[in-house]
Amino acid sequence: MNAAAAVATPRRWLAARWQHWWMARVPPGDSLLLTQRNVYILPTRSGWMLALTLLVLLVASINFQLNLGYLLTFLLAGCAAVSTWTSHATLRGLQLHLLPPQPQFLGAHVLLQVQLQNGRRSPRRGIALALRGSGQWAWTDVPAEGGSSLDIGFEPGRRGLQGVPPLGVQTLYPLGIFRVWAWWRPAARVLIYPRPEPASPPLPPGEPRAGTGAAAASQASSEHEGVRAYRRGDPQRLIVWKKAAQGLASGTDTLLSRDTQSAQRSELWLSLGSTGLADAEASLSRLTAWVLQADRLGLSYGLRLGTQTIAQGSGAAQRAQCLRALALH
Repeated sequence: MNAAAAVATPRRWLAARWQHWWMARVPPGDSLLLTQRNVYILPTRSGWMLALTLLVLLVASINFQLNLGYLLTFLLAGCAAVSTWTSHATLRGLQLHLLPPQPQFLGAHVLLQVQLQNGRRSPRRGIALALRGSGQWAWTDVPAEGGSSLDIGFEPGRRGLQGVPPLGVQTLYPLGIFRVWAWWRPAARVLIYPRPEPASPPLPPGEPRAGTGAAAASQASSEHEGVRAYRRGDPQRLIVWKKAAQGLASGTDTLLSRDTQSAQRSELWLSLGSTGLADAEASLSRLTAWVLQADRLGLSYGLRLGTQTIAQGSGAAQRAQCLRALALH
């Protein structure tokens, strides 16, 4: 380890400790009102350069007795002093509210929608929002007595119920010589589903219903007993229209019908044992893909995860319940 790295290591440790202490002082909440107690202001690099320039101008004006030099120095200093109040007032009194984030699959970006409300009679300009430490700021203007919204995305690193990372709000308005900022710790949590297996195998065979004996083999070109290939004369209510729409979008015209007799003889149960995988995360990924596939086909299915059992069902509610169970398993 060289000398520069040796110096940087304790510096990063001290910076991390400082950030942890600072963020611990920020109370969590999905709404934030910016006041004098949580808004901070410091000069930017341009502001420090302006201060150095004003100092040089003042020294030169004193040495050479330049009245116009005095005028220019104090005029610029007065503008800088006024911009201090203007910059701080741009954030002071602003109301921020985070909408509940929607569940997402692992590997996809979670979209955070933040609403900004301005209660004063003048607009607020040049307001930015970003994840703390990302440096990727999203900018907007908030109209007088109105509102605006900003969208920020982040990619979670694991499945399950996770907290929203801290956010930062700042402004450089009007001259860019002062940075006014505040930290925000949302209390909302987002549910992250397992990543669906990209090329999952066909759905497992259905289990016989109680008292019906062994399930008959499927006559369908489909991958599950409850669905078969379309036959001329099948009523329209038996056609799996979701699958037909997906086939048209992909350039195929295959129609599938529900096999009511087969569906009465068997039930589709998804479980960790039916995946045939030893790795737990890979099994959850395959089950997620199967849940999505069964939902697209409009099948009735159930889920077994250890001691937890989700009864047979179909539709959006069943899909959401199964995906939540997989995310929290």
